[in-house]
Order: sequence, then C-alpha cells, then structure tokens
Amino acid sequence: MPYIPLEEHLPGITGLLEYRRDTAAPIRELTQVLLRGPSSLTEGERELIATIVSHRNQCRFCTNAHTAAADILLGEDNTSAKVKQDIAIAPVSDKMKALLTIAAQVQESGKSVTADSIQKAKDAGATDIEIHDTVLIAALFCLYNRYVDGLSTVTPADPAFYTSLGERLKNHGYNRLPQGYDHLKKNKPQEK
Repeated sequence: MPYIPLEEHLPGITGLLEYRRDTAAPIRELTQVLLRGPSSLTEGERELIATIVSHRNQCRFCTNAHTAAADILLGEDNTSAKVKQDIAIAPVSDKMKALLTIAAQVQESGKSVTADSIQKAKDAGATDIEIHDTVLIAALFCLYNRYVDGLSTVTPADPAFYTSLGERLKNHGYNRLPQGYDHLKKNKPQEK
C-alpha cells in the first residue's frame, strides 16, 4: 500500500508522476530525451540500461516495466533475461556489454565506475556521448527506483499489465498521454 494517497488505477511511477505533475514534467522530458531522443544507441539498448539498473536495485515495478519495453523493442525476450542473469553472456555487442557494465557500476555507486571500464567501452567502440548517456540513464533510473520503492507504490502481479505498459512506452515514450490516464480506471491492476 502506498505511503501517500495515489490514484489506485495508476501503479508504480505513473501514480507518482500524476501526483505531482509539476515535478513530473521535467523528469518526463529528460527521460524522453535520453530513452527516445536521437541516439546511436537503439531504444531497445537504452531500455536494457534501465532494466539492468532497476533489476540490480531490486525495484520490481521498474524491472518489469523496462524489461517489457526492451523485449517489445528488441522483438524477443532472451536478451533482457540474459542481461539480468549475467551481462557477460548476454547476446549483445561487446560495446553494449561494456556500457551495461558501466550502468551496473553506476547503480552501485558513481564512484564504482572505473577508468578501466570507460576505456573498455571506448575500445569496444563506445563514443563519449554513449558513455555519458549510459551514466545519466543509469543515474536517472536509480532515482526512479528509489522514488517508486521509497513511496511503496503498487506493483501489479499480472505480466499482462507490464506488456501493456511496454507497448505504451514503445508507442508514446515517456510523455504524459494527452488524454491522461482515466481510461485505465477500468483496468485497475492487482497488487502483489
């Protein structure tokens, strides 16, 4: 049960963003730029960064949401499962393994990122902006994970909820839906 009153039909981050739309606006804008804006990293690769950070932070809502988005964007579910299991065996490029390793280090602490990790990413072909964006995405998802769990938001148990959310993230990105979220009231998720 959430620690503050949130709309029951909006679990996880969505309820929090609706609770304070004024603070949500810049957060949504930054997330949209980082995860859906122009980048040499695909949207699926950027969702994998969000997935590994959320997974390592043990934030069930965010892990499930971004795993679903990554799976939809990548067109399969093996990659995200392997990334969560062990980055070294994930079916991604060496560059992406290096960037995911940096993201995992950021999740632990910004000071855990090493010059060696950065050099490995560069040696694998990562650009300075890809390294920058990886660190910023990882740091942003640490914020999200702590925001969602720190206020004990609802975490739906139904995998279909996350598939639907993943589709919404694919189709609309991180912008607030123009019509809002009242249409979701009839589909209130079951809490686990």
